[in-house]
Amino acid sequence: MAQCTRVSGSVGLITLQNPPVNALSAAVRQGIVDTVKRALSDPKVKSVVICGQDGIFCGGADIKEFGTKMSGPPLVPMIHAIEAASKPVVAAIEGGALGGGLELALGCHYRIAHSKARLGLPEVSLGLLPAAGGTQRLPRLIGVPAALDLITTGRHITAAEALQLGVVDQVTEHRTVDAAVKFALSVAGKPLDGRRISTYPCPRPSDLDALFEAAMQKVRQNARGAIAPVACVQAVRAAATLPYIQGMEREKELMATLFTSGQARALQYCFFAQRAVSKWSMPSGARWDTSKPRPVHKAAVIGLGTMGRGITVALAQAGLSVVAVETQEKQLMEAKQAVSAMLERGAKRRGVAPGPDKVSYSHNIQAVADVDLVIEAVFEDMDLKKKVFQQMSVICKPGTFLCTNTSALDVDHLASQTRNPELVVGMHFFAPAHVMKLLEVVHGSQSSPQTVATAMQLGKKMGKVSVAVGNCRGFVGNRMLKPYVEQAFFLLEEGATPELVDRALEEFGFPMGVFRMSDLSGLDVGWRVRRGDGLVEPGAASGQPARSRGGRRYSPLGDLLCEQGRFGQKTGRGWYQYDKPGSRIARSDPWLHSFLEEYRARHGLVARRIDHQEVLERCLYALINEGFRILEDGIATGPEDIDIIYVFGYGWPRHRGGPMFYAGMVGLAKVLERLEHYHQAHPDVPYLQPCSLLRRLVAGGSPPVHRWREVIKKFHSQL
Repeated sequence: MAQCTRVSGSVGLITLQNPPVNALSAAVRQGIVDTVKRALSDPKVKSVVICGQDGIFCGGADIKEFGTKMSGPPLVPMIHAIEAASKPVVAAIEGGALGGGLELALGCHYRIAHSKARLGLPEVSLGLLPAAGGTQRLPRLIGVPAALDLITTGRHITAAEALQLGVVDQVTEHRTVDAAVKFALSVAGKPLDGRRISTYPCPRPSDLDALFEAAMQKVRQNARGAIAPVACVQAVRAAATLPYIQGMEREKELMATLFTSGQARALQYCFFAQRAVSKWSMPSGARWDTSKPRPVHKAAVIGLGTMGRGITVALAQAGLSVVAVETQEKQLMEAKQAVSAMLERGAKRRGVAPGPDKVSYSHNIQAVADVDLVIEAVFEDMDLKKKVFQQMSVICKPGTFLCTNTSALDVDHLASQTRNPELVVGMHFFAPAHVMKLLEVVHGSQSSPQTVATAMQLGKKMGKVSVAVGNCRGFVGNRMLKPYVEQAFFLLEEGATPELVDRALEEFGFPMGVFRMSDLSGLDVGWRVRRGDGLVEPGAASGQPARSRGGRRYSPLGDLLCEQGRFGQKTGRGWYQYDKPGSRIARSDPWLHSFLEEYRARHGLVARRIDHQEVLERCLYALINEGFRILEDGIATGPEDIDIIYVFGYGWPRHRGGPMFYAGMVGLAKVLERLEHYHQAHPDVPYLQPCSLLRRLVAGGSPPVHRWREVIKKFHSQL
């Protein structure tokens, strides 16, 4: 709702009231219409101020109303009525003016913002565009290039940047409402013709066509198949080339197309799923979110390789005191310089002065004796990690949480090395750990709910999207990645090239295909894991390595490349070639193509034509099938957990909602049918056999993704 009071005699103060962000629900819109009407008809009111309660102006449309029959007054006529008002209307922006909230402010004649306020039009991140005049008013106010940047990226800007761009008229350090009321008194009675943004001519750069062509090219490149950013460019173009009324019609048409699209559904699903994963119970059924986390003031990181450094930076940026331990002197000195540089760059990027250095360094593990929580980030080797956990259990004070950053190893096995296994939990960060948003919090069979709650809370403090998962080989993300990567290898054996496979996956929306990603992270990483699992045949390059292990199909292609010293970008050769070691530009490698031909000939394999559709079905459906097995095994509580892990940790295109949501969009019956087809063609690949949970869902009429939890619950109760 919106409440109207009179202050300073002649100023009508309208306050939006819809906690927590004063979203523009039907009741709030009705309240604005009624109170504005009342204020304008009251002869004692000479000017109006619109503000939000609890220090937040307005977070935009009420997303819960999406997909329902809209009731209450529409937003566009409401904003037009405010803009057409005969008395000055001032927006007092505190906290945030986002989406429809900023569009409401643009309909006001003046905008006063608090210095800590954030403004933006983030609709593109929900698969939409600002459709209450945002694409038409903003270019008229700040020019086409600046408006394109804000609308196509959805980024939030500070009050200082908003003032510089001309979005707001004034920034205040004091109480915004007081400043706005004072301002409203000063403009009472002044003519408003020059304050109605819809009447402004849109500034037209001389090279308008070239500008929009470049903008469209940039958007298509970054969007990787997402349609909303493209529609945003088209809407801004309408502002620059059409009269306001026609531009509004074009905005409405484009929004109608987006609103009902599968991409908008996927992006909105992601929005809600991200919130859902922080509220659900652990896969075991225990509730961690009702358990009170213990505060962590001082943390330690053991092992300062790439991951350890990133974790140290993430903890320090979250305001914790950090003890960073590295036993090798040379590595310690290098880490010290790297962490300082990363903290400095981070502060610069956030536009803040570097705070006091909260990181202390030691080459002695005894330095972790008085911390609240330790994260072990040593080399991915079980014996080494066991030794570290034995030491931590003895050195740390009672009650210290012991966390491992392992990406695949058994958390229970590590916990068994300690005196208090209930204090052990996995915190699987993704590289670079100070940048990547995802954190898999892995609870072992004995991890206490409080331990999980503390790890989840710490993840949140570090700005991570934390997902609680169960303990198994590879947890959720890496367990699903294995069949995806294996299928890519098998496709090479059957006639594909790395370029073909990567192109299909990148056109689908991944930032990188399997082979470019493998070159970036290093082929030796997977090789080391396979050797540890006893899968690599020594000296394979000189002989004819078998293409099966334990009766299952196996591709030794990655092993053969590693034996040649081709580890990817770091060596300048991998699945692609690079101009020099460390270069990022992947070029097709004739040597590799000859190598694949020789390999096929040696094994009697006849290359066949493989199309993009087969690449997507083989790689993605194998990954999705493993996702169903994870739900079946109770490693994740619901499809949202898996989807958020894949969107935030593995580059799954957000506009496709995550692998499990995508399976529902494609149709579970189709996924089942294609998996059966591929399993029949490749009976020696057991993970292509459709899992029983998928069959159960199809037999139950393929319910929508938000209903899967009920089926999973029944499935588990019948096991």
